[in-house]
Amino acid sequence: MGTNLGRVIPLDEVRETGQKLQPLLDIVADDLEAINRIILDKAVSEVDMIPELAHHLIDSGGKRLRPMLALASAKLCGYDGNGHIRTASAVEFMHTATLLHDDVVDESSTRRGRKTARMIWGNQASVLVGDFLLGQAFKMFVDVGSLAVLRIMSNAAATIAEGEVMQLAAAKNTSTTEDDYLAIINAKTAALFSAAAESGAALTQRPTEEQAALRSYGKNLGLAFQLVDDALDYAGDSGHLGKSVGDDFREGKITLPVILSFRRGSNDERGFWNRTIAEGQIEDGDFERAVALMRRHKAIEATFERARSYGAVARDALAIFPASREKDALELVIEFCIGRSH
Repeated sequence: MGTNLGRVIPLDEVRETGQKLQPLLDIVADDLEAINRIILDKAVSEVDMIPELAHHLIDSGGKRLRPMLALASAKLCGYDGNGHIRTASAVEFMHTATLLHDDVVDESSTRRGRKTARMIWGNQASVLVGDFLLGQAFKMFVDVGSLAVLRIMSNAAATIAEGEVMQLAAAKNTSTTEDDYLAIINAKTAALFSAAAESGAALTQRPTEEQAALRSYGKNLGLAFQLVDDALDYAGDSGHLGKSVGDDFREGKITLPVILSFRRGSNDERGFWNRTIAEGQIEDGDFERAVALMRRHKAIEATFERARSYGAVARDALAIFPASREKDALELVIEFCIGRSH
């Protein structure tokens, strides 16, 4: 049996991600410990490469935001069983699987400041271990015994895969519109946020309007989260972010700051974007010029503004729930996602 199980992220380390997350962390702290144990157990395989590769990413410093949403939504809805812990663990496995697949599709060389799994073990292994983690996730969803949760998560898995294919079609394509891009991130990112948030209401069989409210909260939070990520890749501080800025630019990713700069720019500027993004011909100083063009056309500022708009929709979605520490914590998560270092 594989023995390289890596380490589980200590809660103290996770707490450094910002005071806005602290109320949520306080609510889910005990459950996170249980999730850590499940993750260690379910990432085990007789095939040595599987735990080695899986833990390379699991241990790399993620915030566990999606599973925390699953836990908090269950508590918000008054759930008193333990199915939310297994649901949240499976959500984290789904997320990890999508990251493994993402890095292959995007040909990424680093993630969270470390070499991607594909750079160490290769593309084939990364895809297959991602498939293993997806399989483990759905075994856990079956164990939870909620057909409603299984339906939500299987829909999310299909949507995420659609988003990956949509992104592949848009890769390096500077004619991609803002609507096209929003459809991609709605599928790739927001779908799992939405499913995680809705799962708590599904587990407790809450009324349809409460399930819809949490689904909307998660979707709009996910859109805001991704848009801020897009902006921070051009305007962020590497030291605070824990990752290098400019990765999206070097990988030729079409994100909203690029789309807006391309649309708002001159013919000469559009030629610059076609050379660097579409053709991948990046020269010294090009990243700095890209940032300067984005600032000239207020593309980064506009991306943050759109993120704040989605955050407001997420906050309004929670309005139907009575006051509680869980509701307060979920509202603060919106502020955390939008207020990350930049």
